[in-house]
Amino acid sequence: MMRELPLKKILFWCPRCNVPLVGKKCGCGGEGKGIPLLRPYDARPALQADRDTITGLLVHHFGTATLPRVVILNKTGGLDRKDLVIANGERFGWLSFDPFARRHHLEVALGAVPFLLGSAEKGVIDVGDLNGARQDLRQGKRIGGKRYPCRGDLPDGPVIIRWEGHAAVGTCREGFIKVREAGKAVPVSFPDPNWEEVIRKNAHSLRNMERTAIRFIRQNTRDRRCVTVSFSGGKDSTAARELARRAGFSDVFFVDTGMEFPETLAFIRSQEVGTVLRGKDFWQEIGRKGPPRKDDRWCCERQKLEPVKKFLAGKGECITIQGNRWYESFARSSLAPVAKNPFYPLQVNLSPILNWRAFEVFLYIWWRGLSTNPLYDKGFERVGCWMCPAMLESEWERVRELHPELHGVWMDFLQEWGKRKGISPDALAAGAWRWKDIPPKMRAGK
Repeated sequence: MMRELPLKKILFWCPRCNVPLVGKKCGCGGEGKGIPLLRPYDARPALQADRDTITGLLVHHFGTATLPRVVILNKTGGLDRKDLVIANGERFGWLSFDPFARRHHLEVALGAVPFLLGSAEKGVIDVGDLNGARQDLRQGKRIGGKRYPCRGDLPDGPVIIRWEGHAAVGTCREGFIKVREAGKAVPVSFPDPNWEEVIRKNAHSLRNMERTAIRFIRQNTRDRRCVTVSFSGGKDSTAARELARRAGFSDVFFVDTGMEFPETLAFIRSQEVGTVLRGKDFWQEIGRKGPPRKDDRWCCERQKLEPVKKFLAGKGECITIQGNRWYESFARSSLAPVAKNPFYPLQVNLSPILNWRAFEVFLYIWWRGLSTNPLYDKGFERVGCWMCPAMLESEWERVRELHPELHGVWMDFLQEWGKRKGISPDALAAGAWRWKDIPPKMRAGK
């Protein structure tokens, strides 16, 4: 029987301070209330581009740009991007991206209603505008889960339905509203702390996390002659590098795959990385192998693992401190804190932040005043190669907006390759190239 990982499936939130918590206790002394997270349970702060997207959708549907300064996103399963949005200690809604329509959608949850009622200028209707809904309520029937024709010309999208101290949320489609959930709701004002306040309230927990991680590194590097630090330019390796530095190790290397974002390369230059390794000629490799796919990640071996193997050759057994986390992917959820690299057994990988969520990673980075890759604020959940097959289509859309020249180069290659493989341009544009065997959810989306 496989051991169940000690994943953090609950996000605690202090109702008094209105801040998310690393542990159960807030710095104010109060106890946090638990908010169940959805698989894979990875909570992260909503950064600038995330906030801009959510705010734009709130303006479009409800006529308000009001959004709390502290918002958490919980990545969930879906066709592409789908995040549970958490704010004010409640489920605020779901933010998703349609890879076929190439646009974001927002569904609001009942937990958002008390906050939105005070500022919404549209998108809020009376229950009497739903044919049959008021009659159902008078008869003691529930309206949640039902579909009602709507009076008037209401645009498609999320709506809030109100009646006598109660409210419901639903979605309008072609003149009908599907009601999802209903309950008591009145306008409420909330404290609006910033992230600096969140850090202050979590300082004790962050200090304990750091102490535990440094102890782990030192316990596993005793009497080791070769200890290196793998730095990708991402948030996780930024945190791991700082922990390694505090543990006394600063031999840092970065692997340039040849397909790194310009922002990442500029960030690496600013971080004084001692050793820069380089992968093979990527374009020559795809000429022989075709594009890397989610189910055929040949690029990782060729562009990352081989340069590191050459770098470490002759050094004997070497410890590498890295930023892997269980929450990142299904593949990494099986990693051990200390593990030999199967590609190069003389390399032993240490993962001091294996049980950290992205929420803890960002808080730690901010607490320690470290710089981060600017791509996170530009709408990327993860940073790596600018055409990585593991990238979401929502992130690929950001590549098109931020770097149209890079986007064009890759799409031109895909079109030529797709012609030879008999893949339609529409399928390529929706991301079908990312799999050798296209999953059912993508086939259904077509």
